[in-house]
Formats: sequence, C-alpha cells, structure tokens
Amino acid sequence: MDLIQNSLEQASRLLAEFIAEDGNIEKIRTAAGLMTEALRNKGKIISCGNGGSLCDAMHFAEELTGRFRHDREALPAVAIADPAHITCVGNDYGFDYIFSKYLEAHGKAGDVLLAISTSGNSVNILKATDEARRKGMKIVGLTGKDGGEMRNKCDVCIVVPWHEYSDRIQEIHIKIIHILIECIEKQLLSTDTK
Repeated sequence: MDLIQNSLEQASRLLAEFIAEDGNIEKIRTAAGLMTEALRNKGKIISCGNGGSLCDAMHFAEELTGRFRHDREALPAVAIADPAHITCVGNDYGFDYIFSKYLEAHGKAGDVLLAISTSGNSVNILKATDEARRKGMKIVGLTGKDGGEMRNKCDVCIVVPWHEYSDRIQEIHIKIIHILIECIEKQLLSTDTK
C-alpha cells in the first residue's frame, strides 16, 4: 500500500510543480497554436519517439485521424511507426536515421513535427529535428530532465523537469498530448462553426 500511495503522491507533486513552473502553460498554448495553424493551412503533424514515447506519438496521431472528444473530419497526422520503414532504414543506414529519413520523404514546409524524448538526447530524435528544420517544418518537443540537446532545436520545447525514471515524465507528456488535442479540436471546431 505504501508503494501505491507514494507513487500517486509523487506523480501529483510533479504535476503541481510542472503547472507552477513559469511559462509551461504558455508553451502548451503556443504549441497547440502552431499545430492548429498547420492543419488550417492543409499541413500535417508528424510525430515520433522511442519506446513508450513512440506509443505516445501514435496515440497523438490516432486521436487526430479518428476522434478525441468531438465528431469531426479526420485530421492529417501520422506517427513514424511503420515497422517496414524502421527496419529498412535501421538496416541500411542505422537506427539514428529512422525518423529523419521518413521526414526527408514526407515532411514539407508548413507541417509540424512533434518530437518526444524523455532525455532530450536521443540521437534519432535530434536528427529528426534537424531534418524537420531543413524542410521548413515547425518543431514541438516534449522532453524531460533539463531538456537535453532538444531544448535548442525546437520552436517550442516543453520540458518536464524530472531527473529520475522516465515513467513520471511520460505521465506528464500524455497529459500534455491530451491537452494539445483538446485545444486543436476546440480551435478548429470554433472556426468551422463561424
């Protein structure tokens, strides 16, 4: 019982600290605005991550192509999760290039990259941000700890300042992802009804 209680209390404290930290609410608002603008202008959102962060990237994309809270047209979003692509590029170029090669093929100016890395230092994510920048895409980063190298590679970098296990960072990331989707839906639906 102590483990359960302590885990819930630790998660609650981290969420409270994240909310209280100056600028985090504004960063989420700005990120949602970049994504909404891209979708309004016929762009798409491409998301990527490793392990649990890839699961979060996939969840983000499917909520946009499907539905979150409201019935609406499907929105163009894709997670870089095709196993044929990942294993092909991993085999031919190396794991560091699995996301950047996808962006080389499918990214374009006006799109947004949602890059997720709890450390902020995953080489394949950093290469993805470099390719997205080369393509003229906007970059929203979700990271943890001190932000790592990603901190300086994103238009908006949202950092969960936790230096222990990744699961706590991921718990805040999924909350941010849900808020981003909620903001996108609200902004697009309010435009559609005018």
